[in-house]
Amino acid sequence: MSFNLANRSFEERAQIEGEKARLFEYWQSNLGKAKAEAGRLIAEKSRRKGKWAEWVRAELDAMTPADFANMVRSEVNKMMAAANSNR
Repeated sequence: MSFNLANRSFEERAQIEGEKARLFEYWQSNLGKAKAEAGRLIAEKSRRKGKWAEWVRAELDAMTPADFANMVRSEVNKMMAAANSNR
């Protein structure tokens, strides 16, 4: 199986490019909200202590749509990595 778009039909390429454009627009529209939500989750870390990771997983699992939950998960990971590198 090849993932080279040149090996795909015009219709398949157009569909893939359309989906990429939709996801990029969604990302642009929701990035600020995702960063704010990630900040809210991280702010709970000191209060929830050892149960924090479990709580964050539950919060992310409850978020809809899935694309937004994935954005928040990514932002949490970025913020945690930045915080750990500053230690």
